[in-house]
Amino acid sequence: MHIHVLGSGAGGGFPQWNCNHPISRRARNKEASARPRTQSSIAVSADGRDWFLFNASPDLRQQINDNAVLHPDPNQGLRHSPIKGVVVTNADVDHITGLLTLRESQPLRIYGTRRVLGILGTNTIFNVLNPEFVKREPITLNQPTELQHPDGKVSGIVVVPFAVPGKIALWLEDATKGAGFGSVEEDTIGLEVRDSRGKTAFFYIPGCASMPPELASRLRGAPLVFFDGTLWTDDEMIKGGVGTKTGRRMGHMSVNEPDGTIAAFKDLGVKRKIFIHINTTNPILIEDSAERKACAAAGWEVAYDGMDIKI
Repeated sequence: MHIHVLGSGAGGGFPQWNCNHPISRRARNKEASARPRTQSSIAVSADGRDWFLFNASPDLRQQINDNAVLHPDPNQGLRHSPIKGVVVTNADVDHITGLLTLRESQPLRIYGTRRVLGILGTNTIFNVLNPEFVKREPITLNQPTELQHPDGKVSGIVVVPFAVPGKIALWLEDATKGAGFGSVEEDTIGLEVRDSRGKTAFFYIPGCASMPPELASRLRGAPLVFFDGTLWTDDEMIKGGVGTKTGRRMGHMSVNEPDGTIAAFKDLGVKRKIFIHINTTNPILIEDSAERKACAAAGWEVAYDGMDIKI
């Protein structure tokens, strides 16, 4: 199985367009240790030829242009794409906006929970994805689904969606519905990805607010996990003067809190651990930072755009 990281940044990418935080400035000044990142998405393939996107970033057009594996094949006529489908893990703007880039009547399948597909269905702007060409396929929590090409051909990629702690997308929050702002179980999911024989290849969890026992049990001994690396500390944006919300309020557990990600994974025996969805204020983005070294010492890698993994 092939995994290609298209984007590894959180919403807004790195540097975020209106952010003057010192870390963002380093990327804007093109420092070698502050590699820019587009907004988070990966592409997955069983054969290195046909690809499924996990989330569709607002930066998708750039990501396609920057990654030759997603270019049209010149031997397949004037209209072609190796992208056969998209799996969305929530309805966050940085995970669904790129669907609008895929609107040129190209055959596709879009997979998501009924909750998220319902949100797309009620927002008529997504009707530009012509239903004659684009099929919307519901996936059910904890039930394996083999991804299919638009013509029904099986892909060799099986996803098992499961609920993770999180929150409803910011643009859907309803303050009248209490502390959860109207969140339901299907608003945020992780994905266990298996090959056609049912063997687990990796987990993809770009957004997660905490590590309950059932999630820890699911991940124990996993071969590879991509996990939410949004913030280094919960109050990072407040202390940096660039925001008013904590990580928990935004639905993200932080990397270095006492109950954060590094601590939560310490005894899980995960063989390879990679942070993805990293905010423009997070010092792990700086390759020579003390925080990056602390990640490495704890056995963590930091995803970057263009990162390739073959399993």
